Amino acid sequence: MNDTLDERDVKILFAIADRETDNTEIIHEETGIPKSTVHYRLQNLKEAGVITNDLYELDLDEVGLGLTVISEVWAEFDEGYHERVGEQLADIEGINQVYFTMGDTDFVLIGRLTSRDMVERLVEDYESIDEINRTSSKFVISTIKTSEGIGTLRDYDRKSFLEAHGLADETE
Repeated sequence: MNDTLDERDVKILFAIADRETDNTEIIHEETGIPKSTVHYRLQNLKEAGVITNDLYELDLDEVGLGLTVISEVWAEFDEGYHERVGEQLADIEGINQVYFTMGDTDFVLIGRLTSRDMVERLVEDYESIDEINRTSSKFVISTIKTSEGIGTLRDYDRKSFLEAHGLADETE
């Protein structure tokens, strides 16, 4: 994670993801951070390479989401299971993409995670879904191509994201 990122920066990034705008007035309303501070911090995040363009695509390694895990999931077949199980999988923190697939595997999931501890929680979350028979997960060694937009942050709870980076939530 970028060493210059702090609680206010994370709060601003989550507000942009949630409200889908970089309007300083809206971000101020969402976060309580003064508009001039929001503007200044957005400029600094761009200069630091955290925000890589005006679309607010993120370098996920720079915000501490450097572990990519790809999981295959096999589930018990029955009517509507793909929607029921798929929704439960989609609700797991850190899972960014859920695909119901044809072939031997029922689901393929992609998650961007903060740490090995988060990987362990991910496996525990898989185990808590009764319809899942088996999983197989792999760590990505090197990413060849990916799309990493600001909306990725909507898949994380801000408080746990801050805690994973040793930052405190200013709102508490």
